[in-house]
Amino acid sequence: MTAVTQTDPDFAFAGVATPEAEATERVKARARGRHPLGPLAGLVGTWKGHGFNAIWRPNHPADQQDRFLELNRTDETLTFTRINGPIPNRGLAMPDMDMFGLTYMQQISESSTGAGLHIEPGIWARVPHTKDPKEPESVVRMASIPHGTVILAQGVGEVEAGAVPQIPDNNILPFFFGSPAPASTAFHSVVQTFPELDLSQPTQFRFLAPGVTQQIVKNPNSVLQKALKSSLQGTTMKSLTTLHVSTSHSLIKAGGGSANTAFLTTSGNPPGGNARARRTEATFWIETITGAGGQPDVHQLQYTQLVMLDFNGIHWPHVTVGTLVKQ
Repeated sequence: MTAVTQTDPDFAFAGVATPEAEATERVKARARGRHPLGPLAGLVGTWKGHGFNAIWRPNHPADQQDRFLELNRTDETLTFTRINGPIPNRGLAMPDMDMFGLTYMQQISESSTGAGLHIEPGIWARVPHTKDPKEPESVVRMASIPHGTVILAQGVGEVEAGAVPQIPDNNILPFFFGSPAPASTAFHSVVQTFPELDLSQPTQFRFLAPGVTQQIVKNPNSVLQKALKSSLQGTTMKSLTTLHVSTSHSLIKAGGGSANTAFLTTSGNPPGGNARARRTEATFWIETITGAGGQPDVHQLQYTQLVMLDFNGIHWPHVTVGTLVKQ
């Protein structure tokens, strides 16, 4: 059975208007012939698929070694449910506004054992253009992670006809506080300090799921790149929606961020806490692929996510990727 996070069917926000009057933002959206959810509209439904997860986690006692590298092949279910009605936001510096959104529940398990790795209830919402603060129309992801972290990641959505995702390479290379993040080309030099990255070297400080290759460790997004290439064999991309969100101010200049429990955050020495989630960035591609041979179109969701974990004076990239198909 698929668990979901959603409101009761008869629950509906009234928006900034009274329950008897339709909210202004909804009226404007209908007049423009646009779905109130904007670029989020294609998320509605249940998606299932597979992916890859890489996480450096703290190792205790640290006098043996401070980290353990976990490399998982994953099974995933992600369900989005539309929130009925406009979500009211009351303004003081500017007029009231309505947002429109969805609840979601994400479940990820290790493919080889079925062991649960992650659950995440949350909300995605479309935020109208604002004048104070001066920000463009945006999307926001509000997520709750049971290990003790909540994130509010803001960004933008773009809908394109016929475009194909340009999925970049990425890496899971750790780096010390005060140093720049290493490029993927630095893999062989970083391995000298963090040998767990080299799958040819046996170690008790690594879990390696069946099917994880050295190429995947070097470039987790290669899992997405390979899946996309396979999906487009003999067919074409009909439409693409790209959602990119971040807890930093790289996209939206105000608000956003992460919060962690005392356990994750507090540790004076060594610095960085037990495992503080410092920054999150994610890109989601909602893809409509033309059905081959007269078959129905395929609705595919791909994503790549980076959560930067801090402990022992080092930034540790936690990367999760997935390719899911709408059920």
